[in-house]
Amino acid sequence: MDTGAQTKGRGGTRTIDVMGAIRAKVVGRTLSPGDRLPSIRGLAAAMGVSPSTVVEAYDRLAAEGLIRARRGSGFYVSPTVAPPLALTEVEPRRDRAVDPFWVSRQSLDTDDAVPKPGCGWLPPAWMPEAALRRSARALGRAEASVLTNYGSTGGSPTLRRLLLARLAEDGVEAAISQLMLTGSGTQATDLICRFLLRPGDTVLVDDPCYFNFRALLRAHQARIVSVPYTPSGPDIVRFEQIISSDRPRLYITNSALHNPTGATLSLQTAHKLLTVAAAHDLTIIEDDIFGDFEPERSPRLAALDGLNRVIRIGSFSKTLSASVRCGYIAARADWVEHLVDLQVATSFGGPSPVATEIIAKVLAGGSYRKHIDDLRQKLTRTRRDVARKLQSLGIEPWLMPRGGFFLWCRLADGQDATAVARAALEEDVVLAPGNVFSVSQTAQNFLRFNVAHMSDPRVWDVLRRALKARPNR
Repeated sequence: MDTGAQTKGRGGTRTIDVMGAIRAKVVGRTLSPGDRLPSIRGLAAAMGVSPSTVVEAYDRLAAEGLIRARRGSGFYVSPTVAPPLALTEVEPRRDRAVDPFWVSRQSLDTDDAVPKPGCGWLPPAWMPEAALRRSARALGRAEASVLTNYGSTGGSPTLRRLLLARLAEDGVEAAISQLMLTGSGTQATDLICRFLLRPGDTVLVDDPCYFNFRALLRAHQARIVSVPYTPSGPDIVRFEQIISSDRPRLYITNSALHNPTGATLSLQTAHKLLTVAAAHDLTIIEDDIFGDFEPERSPRLAALDGLNRVIRIGSFSKTLSASVRCGYIAARADWVEHLVDLQVATSFGGPSPVATEIIAKVLAGGSYRKHIDDLRQKLTRTRRDVARKLQSLGIEPWLMPRGGFFLWCRLADGQDATAVARAALEEDVVLAPGNVFSVSQTAQNFLRFNVAHMSDPRVWDVLRRALKARPNR
């Protein structure tokens, strides 16, 4: 390391030390709101650092709102400074109702050290960190507009062209006017719901289905009905009955590696489903977020339908990064025009140019395909190993998926999955009980396991105790 880098590293550490010393005095009430801080030169001498280090520390603390500068007078503790947050204020409430928000909030808000077999993403070590870092470093050579401007309304043309090529691999032929980028896959679904739904409209989902579909539809004040899901797709007899009786405006599903079951739509079911949808003027959102985990591509509704009544959405949060977020919508060109206007109204432009630039560079660089190939192989081994260990505990997978990282499992002896999940949470392990996925509340004996988060021995120890502690129903 060169001398300049060493100096910079030491300076950064010393700045943090100064900031920590001031924070400690505020927390310990040695400095109270409105008190004057030591002079820059005085504190520099007392702590053995340069005055510039103290200036930087004070500037950072002022930016945080902890202190304020008074021209010609010095720095003072902010009169409105709040006391430090207690841990119980930061962590999610554990006693809240176990509903579609419960798993999300426990997974997103609990400390990173807490094992989360109930979450819906891969661990950081499984993601292409090196490729992401290379793409992030390349931003230093990007045009200034990438770092400073709003995103264009439809999103990066470069990334959209890359996505069009990927859609063509699935048999989805689309023009660039039929594709827009969004801030995330969730935002894609939200925009479509804003466009198509009015409060009270009926929406059909699978039972079980991704729990955030339920949460999002609740926010749109939709009436939610559900169709039982089978290993080859929705129960097509019940599907047609529900379409005829309830007249839903929209159907939301995963064709490939269904969440939470891991099932894959069969070609026969796909054809029947589209026939029923056409007869009843039903629009379908096909969420393909897990499609890249498939070893061989299965039928896609968007390809069979030609983006007529099927809207394809997706993102890279499961395969690339949940931090660098970007989703997409592929649909009829006239619908995309309206959806772009909605995104302008709600977000003022498309997704961040920084995010789309990073994703485009990773996709174009060739490393993404190798990353996905490696992931598939690793997940195949892990699914098999985790399934075997779960079976030894009397927990039986509903089916063995052909890809992905979820196992939808039935507990032995009619045990209540919600009670098991609550018991596990008491020991800092986050599980996903079945009824958060079920509109009909008929999955009380199921848990969804993320196999990539099952390597910590604590998970298995806690799971054993939670199963033993829960009485049979």
